[in-house]
Amino acid sequence: MPEHVRFARNRREFLTDCFCGVGSLSFASLLAQDQARAARYNPLAPKEPHFPAKAKAMIFLFQAGGPSHLETFDPKPLLNKLHGQKRPAEFGDVQYQNVNANSRILGTKRTFARHGQSGLEISDLLPHQAKIADDLCVIRSMHGDMVVHSAAQYQMMSGRVIPGFPAMGSWLAYGLGTVSESLPAYVVMPDPNGAPEAGQPMYTNGFLPAAFQPALFRAGKRPVLNLELPKGVSLERRRKTMDFLRALNEANMAGEDPEFAARISAYDTAFKMQTEAPEIFDVSNESRETLDMYGVGREKTDDYGRRCLLARRLVEKGVRFVCVVAGGGGGDTEWDAHSDIEKNHARMAALTDQPTAALVQDLKRRGLLDSTIVLWGGEFGRSPESERGSGRDHHNTGFTMWAAGGGFKGGVAYGATDDIGLKATVDPVHFRDLHATLIHQMGLNQDQLSYMHQGRKERLTEVHGRVIKEILA
Repeated sequence: MPEHVRFARNRREFLTDCFCGVGSLSFASLLAQDQARAARYNPLAPKEPHFPAKAKAMIFLFQAGGPSHLETFDPKPLLNKLHGQKRPAEFGDVQYQNVNANSRILGTKRTFARHGQSGLEISDLLPHQAKIADDLCVIRSMHGDMVVHSAAQYQMMSGRVIPGFPAMGSWLAYGLGTVSESLPAYVVMPDPNGAPEAGQPMYTNGFLPAAFQPALFRAGKRPVLNLELPKGVSLERRRKTMDFLRALNEANMAGEDPEFAARISAYDTAFKMQTEAPEIFDVSNESRETLDMYGVGREKTDDYGRRCLLARRLVEKGVRFVCVVAGGGGGDTEWDAHSDIEKNHARMAALTDQPTAALVQDLKRRGLLDSTIVLWGGEFGRSPESERGSGRDHHNTGFTMWAAGGGFKGGVAYGATDDIGLKATVDPVHFRDLHATLIHQMGLNQDQLSYMHQGRKERLTEVHGRVIKEILA
């Protein structure tokens, strides 16, 4: 099967193209279907991008709960000058669920300084990320449509504010497949404290075929259970069992059945993980210097450090998309600082800052950063006004995310919020713009990366996102 062939198209999609005036494509479509059938048991076979790609893989460091831009990457000196006062009228009347007429502007206890040759401003909350300032493309003008966790998380992951749509990882697996035959194409590593508010539906394949669903790895030293062969079972016996299962599945597979194809593909991957990939999950074979760099073995950073290190090892072996979640279970176990912004963010930064910086540094020294996008951020930011005196509310009209590697410019601060961080005012970037830019760097056109669902060609960007060329090298 040629590498450019996509998953087999259904009858509705074929007829839609014909009646839209492109019937000349019918022969090519039939040929593609024949080729797809020939390899229907490997829907994750590597595929050519639409155009030359800058990046081959992506790691999303999802900071669940909403880290405050005002305490991290977006300095606002006016906040401290206005501390304790009502929001000045010139900034507009933006309402939040817990910010009301009694709320007051909340200053920050954090100190910002310029770092690296670029002079990028980062707060003292993130001293390790400050060391990689020249690798970071900080987008200070992010905004989304929803101010509640679940809906905002859905939009951040899938471009929609409701569940049921494919996440970024599934779209990339669908569009590009994977070059690894012994590992999943798309991996999620949840926080050990539990799921964020949107739960597992935010990571799923939605209406895409089941082959493009994520593999969820556990926290701790054994991310995947049962990798060892059962006691008394030889490799040859296990191989014969798998061959027998494949024969049964193929015998029962009538026509095009994506669910059956996904099952066969999953069995094959599981067998190869059991026989070829167990060493991937054993980080003890890393050098002491590398383990120390990620904070593995230290109480606060061990968990997130292990997961960030595993993310590097996975993309090194060809995994297409890895999501490493920081925060879960709600409240103070996430970046969800309703009651005490200082206490909450100091705790979350202590868990994640060192491993985050280490991942970028490690990818860079191994020559992988140029071909790997690292994305950092949450579903929104935090409000300029106080909540309960020392906390900040959810905030979707202006916040910060950053990207590194994969053709993004380093040492750059793009866009801006107003003087109190309330709204994105200079070069606003919606989630759909971010999505369009990310998949563009992976060599995918947002219009071509589509899937026919209920009579409509769906895509990650929903309508159309702007590729932010100003931040691309």
